[in-house]
Amino acid sequence: MTNINEQAKTPYQVIEEDEIDLRELWNVIWQGKWTIVAVTFVFSLASVTYAVLQPNLYKAQVLLAPSSGESNQMGQMAGLAAMAGISLGGGGADKSQLALATIETRDFLTKFINRHELTIPVFAGEKWDRESGELLLDAEVYDSEHNQWLREVEAPKKQEPSDWEKFKKFSPMLSVSADKKSGLITLSIEYLSPILAKQWVDFLVKDINKQFQEQDYNKATKNIAYLTKKLEQTAITDMQNVFFSLIEEQMKNKMLAKLDDEYVFKIIDPAVIAEEKSKPKRALIAVVGTITGGMLGIFLVFILNFAKSEEKVL
Repeated sequence: MTNINEQAKTPYQVIEEDEIDLRELWNVIWQGKWTIVAVTFVFSLASVTYAVLQPNLYKAQVLLAPSSGESNQMGQMAGLAAMAGISLGGGGADKSQLALATIETRDFLTKFINRHELTIPVFAGEKWDRESGELLLDAEVYDSEHNQWLREVEAPKKQEPSDWEKFKKFSPMLSVSADKKSGLITLSIEYLSPILAKQWVDFLVKDINKQFQEQDYNKATKNIAYLTKKLEQTAITDMQNVFFSLIEEQMKNKMLAKLDDEYVFKIIDPAVIAEEKSKPKRALIAVVGTITGGMLGIFLVFILNFAKSEEKVL
């Protein structure tokens, strides 16, 4: 019977009931307007306070391009090595892609932080003084006068940050992205001090290039020693020629690894000291907080109205 009655309703009756429902909803909202205003005000005040208390962050960014000229040589060397029945290694993944993945690894970043003594600014930095250009440290975290860590931590953590903590703290500051179409790479760091952010970006590019330089230099040195030994062990003229060619290529690689500072990545657009903050977006935080407060206020009014209705029924 219920279905038959509902089907028998005219469109006018349906519209009229919808209007009545909307009126009821509006009445509920109007009756609880002060509750909505109060909740919205609290959230608005909290979001504004939060936004104001957040320190400014500055972004330093560098645009990189992979260095070229190694793939053809590697292919020729692999062919010659195969003829000699040996493997010199080094084939496979593109060097720039490997370097790109290495930058974000725990091992590379912890060594980077320790090498450049970044632990104190990363953990104890509080805000940047624009007038002096200096980074101000949090006295409750680190005592700069006595060179002593004061931060409060729970066991098994120690007052001085571990390598794992350094990696976890520094990683969110670093951003690495690659454009698949152009092949260009953007590397950036966001930090309290624009001066240090720019300095750290420069250090990162220099260190990743240097790491792969040293790796290839050492590998070429070992390959030369290995090929020289093999050359001494063979009396076949054709094989000797192959070994001479391989040794020559390894000597070239060794020389290039020493000469080219931009060994893996070439700088297209260098990092500069930012003059404007990148975060926080204080206006956006305040707007989002206010809207969230208003929505929660309306939701609270409906919940309270529903609870009162249930009490009347009972």
